[in-house]
Amino acid sequence: MDWLLALLLGYALGSVPFGLLLTRAAGQADIRQVGSGNIGATNVLRTGNKGLAAATLLLDGAKGFFAVFLAWRWLPDAAGLAALGAVLGHCFPLWLGFKGGKGVATTAGVCFGLWWPIGLAYSVVWLALLGVTRVSSLAGMSAALAAPIAALALGRGELAPVLAAIAVIVLFLHRENIARLRAGTEPKVGRAK
Repeated sequence: MDWLLALLLGYALGSVPFGLLLTRAAGQADIRQVGSGNIGATNVLRTGNKGLAAATLLLDGAKGFFAVFLAWRWLPDAAGLAALGAVLGHCFPLWLGFKGGKGVATTAGVCFGLWWPIGLAYSVVWLALLGVTRVSSLAGMSAALAAPIAALALGRGELAPVLAAIAVIVLFLHRENIARLRAGTEPKVGRAK
């Protein structure tokens, strides 16, 4: 029962669509009708509002962190499932027809919630690759793949399976980006498609 409760807690918090809520509050067009149609920070950035994009990034990370934080307090044996639930909620929110974001910022939050050194490793890979390549999708996917490796390398192997499952979700949702990367047509941050 604790496992189910943790999964539902994570899903409920993860499914809060901050990108959609913030853009609506700012009087912007429906973010689902812009760019990729996703509700995450990268697509919010396509509206041209860097402040909203930054707020979306922070809030999407925070909801992942707090899902895990609350699970550690109330359901400590199932915190990993709260992490998985948060990413699933962000990517497949019930109230938006299961069409959400791609999970990169929320995954950062759950990594910090599970164990801060893993979150730090995730962030270093994400930001370093983003800075070097300017390709958001490549940076996000690489960070997601780095998280379970970091868990194993840092002696927290018990966290690796849930982080690997999250990485699979992130990669699956980036399958169109992967195709564009292979074709050399993936857009860079700050440039039009």
